[in-house]
Amino acid sequence: MGKIAIFTMGTRGDVQPYIYLSKELIKNGYEVSLGSHPCWRKLIEDAGIHFEPIGPDIDIEKEAAIIRGKVSNPVLSLLKTASFVFRIIQESTNEIYKVCQGKDLIIVSHSQMGAVEADVLGIPTVNVTLQKEMVAEKLKEKTFKDKLIGAMIARQVAKPYNKIRKVYGLKPVKDAGVLMSDKLNLIPISKYVVERNPYWEDINVMTGYWYDEEPEYTPDEKLKTFLESGDKPAILALGAMSFEDKAEKEKLEMFIHAFEKTGCRAIIQGFQKSLADYELPETMMACGSVPHSWLFGQGKFVIHHCGFGTTAATMIYGIPSIPVPHVLDQMGFATQLCEAGVSTEPIKSKDLSEERVIAAIEEMLSSYQKKEENAKAISEKIRSEGGVSEAVRLIKEVTESKS
Repeated sequence: MGKIAIFTMGTRGDVQPYIYLSKELIKNGYEVSLGSHPCWRKLIEDAGIHFEPIGPDIDIEKEAAIIRGKVSNPVLSLLKTASFVFRIIQESTNEIYKVCQGKDLIIVSHSQMGAVEADVLGIPTVNVTLQKEMVAEKLKEKTFKDKLIGAMIARQVAKPYNKIRKVYGLKPVKDAGVLMSDKLNLIPISKYVVERNPYWEDINVMTGYWYDEEPEYTPDEKLKTFLESGDKPAILALGAMSFEDKAEKEKLEMFIHAFEKTGCRAIIQGFQKSLADYELPETMMACGSVPHSWLFGQGKFVIHHCGFGTTAATMIYGIPSIPVPHVLDQMGFATQLCEAGVSTEPIKSKDLSEERVIAAIEEMLSSYQKKEENAKAISEKIRSEGGVSEAVRLIKEVTESKS
């Protein structure tokens, strides 16, 4: 069918969608290489995908914790994260170039990683965009002011890619948008969660969320016993926002006290350093890497950071949310949950306190039946879309039109 390379940087939430896509592509006969930080080798190879290490062997949990700890403003936090990713992409261009050689298609992730190298080699690309706000409204009539502001932003965004272009003797571009595929941009979001923007060009396609039905999961005896010993628990799953550079017991205790005061049993993911020598109440337990496809089916509601993957998982598996967004794109995903009627009002990370968590849990419990009904209804619709199969069908159209 053809050889495809995919690249992505960041935390597990930035890698997981491309694992789902890679598995479906392999199932359809494609030869796939997935490039990312060396720390994701086991995760990717355990999924049966050929892995290509890109960049230094960093501790992604520590790096994410440091970035989050230094900046409280969500916009600055996002810019700091982008700067970290761009630096690795620039410094790894030779590795990316080598992986691209001999491929028939490059799937360019939301960081545009691999776009310049594909251009140099004359290999067609397909884009993936996780945030709908990042898709250009090319069919919208713009005022002079819009054009001026747009041009200024475009020049800034293009800077890191121009540094890579310089390596290959290419002229700089004024707008990173020219690096986007002219064939297909996949948006793995459900039409039942957000409406398609009427100002998008036809190449921008909302496929539905990407996920796979993971094999039957068997919990360890401790988790099995805990789940059987009482009511469905709340699940605290702050993802990368629970990564710690050092123990953060005050933040952890904020949630523990809120669960105690609202009478909630709870399962806690993350906070590994803080939990190392911490004795949890009998009504709570810590669990490590348990797949959300199984865990979310056991819980009453999830308190989470609104990363792309976790937000999608709550709706795929039909569980209500208490959103605690930390950075700018997470604010957008929190809004999607609110508008879908499956969550409480978000608690911004800068406003996080025991009192606010208690208030959010009380709001959840008082309106739970309706939120659960909405979550189950959306889950059924999402499962009817077949998002990852649709993505592969569209990719196949691109590769077959080329040959």
